[in-house]
Amino acid sequence: MTSESNYWQGCTSATATSRRQFTLGLLGMLSAPLALADGPLRIKLGTLLPKGSAYHRALQNMGEAFRNAQGAGSAFTIYTDGSQGSEADVVRRMRVGQLNAAMMSVIGLSEIAPSVNTLQKMPMVFRSWEELDFVSQTLRPAIERRFRDKGFVVALWAEAGWVRFFCKEPAARPEDLKPRRMFAWAGDNEQVELMKGLGFRPVVLETADIIPGLQTGLIDTVAVTPMWALATQLDRLAPHMIDVKWAPIVGALVFTLPVWEAMTAAARSAIQDSAREAVGGLRAYQTRADTEAIAVMEQRGLKVQRLGPADTQAWESFAQSAYPLIRGRMVPEDGFDATVRLVAQYRRESKR
Repeated sequence: MTSESNYWQGCTSATATSRRQFTLGLLGMLSAPLALADGPLRIKLGTLLPKGSAYHRALQNMGEAFRNAQGAGSAFTIYTDGSQGSEADVVRRMRVGQLNAAMMSVIGLSEIAPSVNTLQKMPMVFRSWEELDFVSQTLRPAIERRFRDKGFVVALWAEAGWVRFFCKEPAARPEDLKPRRMFAWAGDNEQVELMKGLGFRPVVLETADIIPGLQTGLIDTVAVTPMWALATQLDRLAPHMIDVKWAPIVGALVFTLPVWEAMTAAARSAIQDSAREAVGGLRAYQTRADTEAIAVMEQRGLKVQRLGPADTQAWESFAQSAYPLIRGRMVPEDGFDATVRLVAQYRRESKR
């Protein structure tokens, strides 16, 4: 059982070990070459998000709001397209002060607080954004406390679509994918072990290596969102998609606690106001983005394997077979149980 297992009840104090880790991390951030002492405040933000995407534009708007509120000389620099490395690399850079903010998925966020895995690493638990929202609104406050305990502040939550499977050859059911060479996120060792436990053949790569990997035959199957596939033209190399909502991609914008506290109150308010505005716009965009992306890719040749009842049941049974490997390992037991309970509650109440 991990130290995260009781975060739903507690989250009020760190252990002696975590206090020492936080103190060392804080000292590292304060000693790093960032403008956290005298002079203008300059924020450096890393992300895998592609330049020009809706999410990048939302961050740019936030940066402008910050600069206007913080005052002359302040800066808000955004490093897109994974230029700062993987999400695990970005977290390490924040801990030593090379970066002081990041927009990341759960893959990177779990490097800070594994409790966040409840929102993404439970395949096919959620069937809709409404179910995810219901669970998230209940669990996020405790997750955010865990982040603050570790020296980070969550300023914005957002989603980036539902993961589907893109393949070089046709496939419909889980057993069709087991012989395939499937992309696995670098830095997510628990996910790699889970894939192996389920009978898949994971190939660990950085996201920047997905396209070259498909081109060379190093991989032949990728689980990504349709928006990402469209933006990278991945569908031209993996022209078959299984239309199963495997899991949502959940992300958050986080700041290191020292830089957050170094901001003026006006700047913090400006970021929070901009974040609230961005959430509404990104959700409206996200609601239609996957569908539109799939339609565009179909027009240029993507073959979509839409599932019948038997196929859907096969995927749901397969996902459920993964839960004993996830509960207490990838996802804290309390968080796993809370998610399952809340989803069931939402479905009961939505039928009334």
